[in-house]
Amino acid sequence: MRTALVYHEDMTAARLLWEDPECEIERPERLTAALERLRQWGLEQRCLQLAAREASEAELGLVHSPEYVSLLRGTQTLSTRELQALSGQYDAVYFHPSTFHCARLAVGAALQLVDAVLTGAVHNGLALVRPPGHHGQRAAANGFCVFNNVAIAAKYAKRRHGLHRILIVDWDVHHGQGIQYIFEDDPSVLYFSWHRYEHGHFWPYLRESDADAVGQGQGRGFTVNLPWNQVGMGNADYVAAFLHVLLPMAFEFDPELVLISAGFDSAIGDPEGQMRATPECFSHLTQLLQVLAGGRVCAVLEGGYHLESLSQSVCMVVKALLGDPALPLSGPMEPHHSALESIQSVRAAQAPHWKSLRQQGSTPILNPSTYSLERRASPVSPGGPKFKAAEAQASAALSSLLDQLHLNPTLPVRTAVSLTALDAALVLPADVLRQEGSAPQEETRAWARLHEALAQDKALTALGKVLHLLNGILDGQVSSGIAATPEPAAAPTLDVVIRRSLSHGARRLLCVAVGQLDRPADLADDGRNLWLNIRGKEAAAPSMFQVSVPLPGTTGGFVSCVLALVLPLAYGFQPDLVLVALGPAHGLQAPQAALLASLLRGPAGGRVLVLLEQGSTSQLAGILARVLQGEAPPGLGPFSMASPEDTQALIYLRGQLEAEWKMLQCRDRAA
Repeated sequence: MRTALVYHEDMTAARLLWEDPECEIERPERLTAALERLRQWGLEQRCLQLAAREASEAELGLVHSPEYVSLLRGTQTLSTRELQALSGQYDAVYFHPSTFHCARLAVGAALQLVDAVLTGAVHNGLALVRPPGHHGQRAAANGFCVFNNVAIAAKYAKRRHGLHRILIVDWDVHHGQGIQYIFEDDPSVLYFSWHRYEHGHFWPYLRESDADAVGQGQGRGFTVNLPWNQVGMGNADYVAAFLHVLLPMAFEFDPELVLISAGFDSAIGDPEGQMRATPECFSHLTQLLQVLAGGRVCAVLEGGYHLESLSQSVCMVVKALLGDPALPLSGPMEPHHSALESIQSVRAAQAPHWKSLRQQGSTPILNPSTYSLERRASPVSPGGPKFKAAEAQASAALSSLLDQLHLNPTLPVRTAVSLTALDAALVLPADVLRQEGSAPQEETRAWARLHEALAQDKALTALGKVLHLLNGILDGQVSSGIAATPEPAAAPTLDVVIRRSLSHGARRLLCVAVGQLDRPADLADDGRNLWLNIRGKEAAAPSMFQVSVPLPGTTGGFVSCVLALVLPLAYGFQPDLVLVALGPAHGLQAPQAALLASLLRGPAGGRVLVLLEQGSTSQLAGILARVLQGEAPPGLGPFSMASPEDTQALIYLRGQLEAEWKMLQCRDRAA
């Protein structure tokens, strides 16, 4: 099994014993609802199930003071009145006689997950825990959090497993200031948090939650805060934050492990967050993180207080960890102006510390005075009629979206490979289908008449295999595939595949052609096909649906091209199908090709067809088959800066295209 699920029913024991409207939302049903939905969807059964253990007090001491641990131990024998009095000494916290046991289980679950992933027992996993942890501090409980589960897991991974670079991604809607305080001077931990901030007027009301808080001492640049200053952030905003802030830095950092503080109060319907990201968005975010650290991803539950939204989002994360294709994102892919302002400000704050941000173009100099709380707008009250109306509207939208999720089940997790010359040498994973069939001869010959080069026996045979595989993807029999074409017939075969796709069900087709492959001359520029050519020629954008970019010559240049151009275009276009054609002189190394194919699974819901030259190696075909099936791509190696020429090409294209393709924007053009 590739994915672990760590849980213990004892973590449902702690509950609020007195009236407290602020704390009543953190209740045991958060776990039971998520677990029940995992069972309904058949996901629990597909995971390696581990019963959480209690963390030892020595393990708690990796982060927390002995006095604080002793204080928490003593809560087991306190009366309800004493528990209430102690709880009142902290901000948004309640204690129960079972709290110490539950909190030790929550930490222990995170540590078990780290052990399972780093020993190779599983690839990844989720720890379904409560109480949450990311607000917990060395000697203080805070915001429902008792012990800092993820921070302890990071310290444990460093000490027990000898790791040197750990990425923590906190997508909870609140700032995980506890994690920030613990690691703010530690360059071995890169901590990224987005959070509702409201210009400093949303809990926890901290100046150090703003974009210019970047860490201290040797840790400067390793704390990344992305403040959301308005509610209503949705799928486009979250994906843009990953593409334009988190992932460039993460590739440069090159983590050995990814820990997710997985709070789902940032999902639609949650009264705490008031955000609009739908459950399937978290599947996309998880997939984007799985290309890092060899796929070693450990998600640990934090917040999330709308039970239906929480449980659906948890399922989406587990499906992504299992390798299932993500459902296509719903809604318009256009970031809000406020989101772009936040992205711009964090890029400006971090650019002095990260080459990957500097090489994507000039960024404004951050003026700290701009971020003083005194200059900000008045706070938005979380109560009152407007809040109630917004919450009701979000709940209605959520119900409609959840109905759609049930009506649109995920495509089968099946990658098919249709190759000829490579068959003898190719070793495929057991869950990849080796396709033997071909399209009907009449259909194949009819399409071959479009190009003289396809009339030859070898090319005709290959075309039949390609069409058979394409038909399987378009009909939903398989989710993705790899096919080979003879070198002289590569461009004609690609032309046929484009025309066949558009005439038989694909409403929007993204074609990423790498190497010497020209766009078919008479292909209609009607918005149904987005052609992106990565090759050794000049940057050009004759229309918003035809883009050519030179093949970057360095690792950093390639990553920047993919994150700053290819993926924003892909997510903005929202294709039904992605074609990746590796043509003559494509110049991609196997890890680069694998990363490209892996990342392009997301925008099209997993429907990706890769066309290879028959001269390609069986090793490349095998790697591509595994990443299309959901495995992590191999690492790219050491990060190297993009060349000035590649940087200029990228800046030029973004300038030409970002007015039409909003996902390319990483700043507010109106500012």
